[in-house]
Formats: sequence, structure tokens, C-alpha cells
Amino acid sequence: MTWIIAGLGNPGEEFTDTRHNTGRMALEFFAKQHKFGEWKEDKKAKAHVNRGMIDKNLSVLVNPDTFMNKSGLSVGKFVRSQKAAERLIVVYDDLDLPLGAMKLSFDRGSGGHKGIESIARSVKTKKFVRVRVGVSPSTAGGSIRKPEGEKVVVNFILSRFKPHEMEELKKVFKKVSEAIETIITEGREIAMNRFN
Repeated sequence: MTWIIAGLGNPGEEFTDTRHNTGRMALEFFAKQHKFGEWKEDKKAKAHVNRGMIDKNLSVLVNPDTFMNKSGLSVGKFVRSQKAAERLIVVYDDLDLPLGAMKLSFDRGSGGHKGIESIARSVKTKKFVRVRVGVSPSTAGGSIRKPEGEKVVVNFILSRFKPHEMEELKKVFKKVSEAIETIITEGREIAMNRFN
């Protein structure tokens, strides 16, 4: 069985290590953890692609080289039916979760995330797994301090992670990696019960 795992972000040096590239970074971490090979450019799909086995399942990792709001153009090249979309996992940044948090969901709305909207349009269904990785700051008490207002939000998601935030992110990426592996080997229900 083939699984497609997409990590969302923006292409280009200037977006490296920004909050909006959390999905891409998490997928690169996953590829290293599981000793996948080199990332290869797929010009047709406008993506960097990596392949490897998780248990007996072929896993195709896709980092779109399109901008976030056009992610569906790349992902749609790998997911050709609504049935196949049920074996699609999309990893991305989520402002509704604090940094350090991760949540799995399936068959949900986009929460206003343009990358998810683009993919849902492209694969013609919302029935795919999301791995939402929190990027919002939180107070000392642990409540979320979500940025407000369009300009503030855009500036925030395009800003780079600070070194101490990167440390926090590495811990979350380990959890993301385990969650993806669990979805593939044991199924999404078990993964959601274990990681949510």
C-alpha cells in the first residue's frame, strides 16, 4: 500500500526555518529519522520528493515547491482519487495550537489554512489526515496568545523560529514522526487515540 505524506511550506531560502514552513521541516525530520534517501526534484509535480518503506508500506514524501496557497497543484499529482486521499497525510503549521503541541484530525474543515483549502480542492475531498503542528506563542500559564489581524498574522507566520523555539520544535517533530509511523502501520484511529 502506498501512502502520500505532504509537508507544507513555501519554497526558497528566505522561507527556511519560518513558522509557515513547519510542515516541510517536520517531513525532512521524518525522512532523516527513517533513513530515507536523497530528496529529488520532480519538475512535473513542482515538488521535492523522497521515497522509502515504513514497515511494508511505500511512503512517498512530498514537499511542494509551490507557494502554500497552491499546495494542491503538487499534492494532486500524487493523489488521483478520493479513495487514495484516505492514504494522504498532510503536515502543516497551525495558529490555533501553541508551539509544542500537535494534533491529528481527519475529514475536517481547513480552519482558514490556505494550503489545506488548496489540497481539499485538488483532491476533491476533505477525507485525508492532518497533522497540525502548533506555532503560536503561549503565556507562562500555558494559554495560547494567537496573533490577531491579517498583517500581524502574515508577519508572524513568515518570521523565523528563535533558537529556543527550535529546540521545542525538535521535540514535537519526534512526536510527529511517531504519529505518522503509527498512522501508516496501525491506522489513523489508533494514532488519533494515542497522540491526541
